[in-house]
Formats: sequence, structure tokens, C-alpha cells
Amino acid sequence: MNPDPDPGAVFAKIARRYDRLNRVLSLGRDQEWRRSVMVRLPPGRLLDLGSGTGAARPLFGDRPAVALDPVSQMLALNPMTVRVAGVGEALPFSGRAFDAVFSAFVFRNLDSVGGALAEIARVLRPGGMAGIVDLARPRRKAAAALHRLGSAVIVPAAGFTIGAAAEYRYLHRSLDKLPPPERLYADAVLRETALRRLDLWRMGPLGFVYGVILIKEG
Repeated sequence: MNPDPDPGAVFAKIARRYDRLNRVLSLGRDQEWRRSVMVRLPPGRLLDLGSGTGAARPLFGDRPAVALDPVSQMLALNPMTVRVAGVGEALPFSGRAFDAVFSAFVFRNLDSVGGALAEIARVLRPGGMAGIVDLARPRRKAAAALHRLGSAVIVPAAGFTIGAAAEYRYLHRSLDKLPPPERLYADAVLRETALRRLDLWRMGPLGFVYGVILIKEG
């Protein structure tokens, strides 16, 4: 089996077509899923972690927001005023710099979720909140098996239409990279940081999308 490509190389190649194809694959609901998380975050300075091309920017309102992404090809398309190259595991910001952190469809591509959570806790002010939305397999075994079979066919086929079948095969496999979100953000995991889980919910067909809200303990 060929090794998975570097995620940065994947997103660099598909940067200009990524958001458009996401809308097709989500049946136009990707922004709705982002919004369900954003509305729960407090006002104030916001970090958009893994901002990409800035698809979530219309949801931020008049908040002062910083876009962070490791892929320069993505950031070049991002309309946000403040754009910073960087990774979630080593945020280039001082402690307590943000009131909220938002991240959409990024966590399964991180090298270390634990490292990113520790960094989020560091840059949040006490009482600040993080909102994360991402994809995972459905909770029920039968639904997960059905979803895995469907994504193995549909996702690469969609990638083929934009000349990126190999890249979208990686995106299909990334859905199995991490534990279910109920375990990924369990109290025992978050205890290693100053974060506490306030809410976690499933969305989308078969519940393959999740949202989670974390708060930094004061």
C-alpha cells in the first residue's frame, strides 16, 4: 500500500477547488455545520485555526480575527486581513492572546491532536472557548461500515472530477485516523490541558459530522 501523501501537499494542490467541492460533497451544508459551532463562541479576538481559504470568514461578523494555516497556497486565497503561516501544534502567539478559537475540518489532519489542544489552551484567556467541527465515522458499527464503503467510492470519484483522485483518497482514509470524538475529547484526555468539554454533538447524514465546544478553566 502506498503511504499517504503529506497533508500540506494535498491541500496545496487542491486549494482553488477545495471549498467548491466541499459544498458539493456536503450537499451545501458545510457552512451550516460551521455556524452551529461559531454561534456558541464568545465575542472578542478570534483565532481561525486551519483557516484555509477563509470559508468561515462570513460567520465571524465584526470580530477581530486571525487566520492561521500551514499551506501558503490556501492563505493566498484567504480574504482575512491578518493571515499567519503556522501549525496548530506550535501556535506563533503569546499566551492568553485570544477570547475564542475556531477550527473547521482540520483536526483529523493534525500531527498531534493533544499538542494542538495544549496550544489552544495556552493561547486562550481564562474562560475563553474553542469550537471545533470535523468529520468522523458514524457511531453505530453498521452505519460506520456503510459510510466507509460510500466514502471509499464517492470521495475519490469527486476528486477525480477536479483531477485530484489520489488526494481525495487520502481525505477518505483520514476519516479513520483518529478515535471517535467522544473519546478524542474525553475528560481523561482533556485533563492533560486546562480545557473542559462543554458540549459535543453529531450532525449530518448518519452523524458523520461533529461539533465540540471546549472552555479554558479559569
